[in-house]
Amino acid sequence: MTSRELTGFLPLSEAHEATGDLSRRLSDTAWRIGFGAIGWPWLLASLSGGRPADKRALLDELGLPHDALPHLGSWKADVGFLRHIVREIVRLRPAHVVELGAGASSLVAARALQRHGGGRLHSFDQHGGFVDATRRWLADHGLDVDIRHAPLTQESPDWPGRWYAVDNLPEQIDLIIIDGPPWSVHPLVRGAADSLFSRLSPDGVVLLDDAARPGERLVARRWRQRWPHIDFRLMKDGTKGTLVGRRRDTSQPVANDNEDGRLWRHLGRAAAIALLVATGWIARGELGEFPQSAQASSFLDEAAASRRAGLLRQAMPSQVESARFDPKEIERSAGIVLPALPTGWRVTDVQLVPSPGSPAVAMSLLTPQGEALSLFADRAETPAEGTPLVARRAGETTAYWERGDMAYALTGKGDAKQVMRWADAVAPDA
Repeated sequence: MTSRELTGFLPLSEAHEATGDLSRRLSDTAWRIGFGAIGWPWLLASLSGGRPADKRALLDELGLPHDALPHLGSWKADVGFLRHIVREIVRLRPAHVVELGAGASSLVAARALQRHGGGRLHSFDQHGGFVDATRRWLADHGLDVDIRHAPLTQESPDWPGRWYAVDNLPEQIDLIIIDGPPWSVHPLVRGAADSLFSRLSPDGVVLLDDAARPGERLVARRWRQRWPHIDFRLMKDGTKGTLVGRRRDTSQPVANDNEDGRLWRHLGRAAAIALLVATGWIARGELGEFPQSAQASSFLDEAAASRRAGLLRQAMPSQVESARFDPKEIERSAGIVLPALPTGWRVTDVQLVPSPGSPAVAMSLLTPQGEALSLFADRAETPAEGTPLVARRAGETTAYWERGDMAYALTGKGDAKQVMRWADAVAPDA
């Protein structure tokens, strides 16, 4: 049954049970029980596929009818993940996209490719009947996709669980979409998707759905160790989180941690999981692969650098400042949502600047009292969340806060109280 139907909350049943020795099956079962016990808050949150208005806006952008995706969430992709797919296809114009786990993402990716560059989608799913139905569904929308049945019959030497029997892959892949297998196979099973990372093109991107779940957080931590030339960032838009990985320079060898100590690592992690269950842990992010202090420092350093560049540009007559900008165009093209500015504040310069993830936006502002401020906006994760925090950089004060998956930093010459008042004016509901 494809995503055009009102499918149930649970994934389709497996055609066959796991094979292998008894100890392996018992280990996989223990992992599923343990992660089921601690992961239920994420599973509960994932039942929502996103706001209906956001889904309608996405379908309008793709020129698809509003009933093309009647139900999202649960084991299906949410609107946040689907929007990441569209955004990356618009930016990359990929020739080859590989998708693991077919469904709603197949329709969205294939339609985005049709409208932006005409690349090819290669999709794999473990359910043969689902593949056939999805192929017909896509054809109904005039979409030609290389979608194939890939049963879970393979095993990875580096990751637990069963993996797709994939073949005839493109030599170079521009975008990898990972939305399978389900965590019920094993909480870490999607880690085996890194068998495709060596095929990533120089500007290739990896998108992992359900990235806020504990299992995917452990996968992300290990991917960072194994693939130091891919920058991974957790984006908190949507209901389930998306891990975005962007490939950098690959002139250096990849660090692979496939050593004999894997068993002890798994035992240690299992013991940690048991401890978390015993103490009633359900808090988001406690697995800690995204160090908050390090992320805040990086974000603030970027904000400080953008302010220095803005002040330098203002002092150079040969550098042209541009105060013209279209917030909707910036959001559509770069995924950056700019806050509404208080009445009387004037924008003197707006620049799109590089950032480790997607581009960021740096703005130079003047208050009615003549204070020169800088506003930096990026898709980032900081400890501030919705409550502004204050930091000092190079003799200046910065107030920073979050809204959804966006982070903002307002920098000026005033003391902490004054900068916080300015921040409250930009984010009055903080």
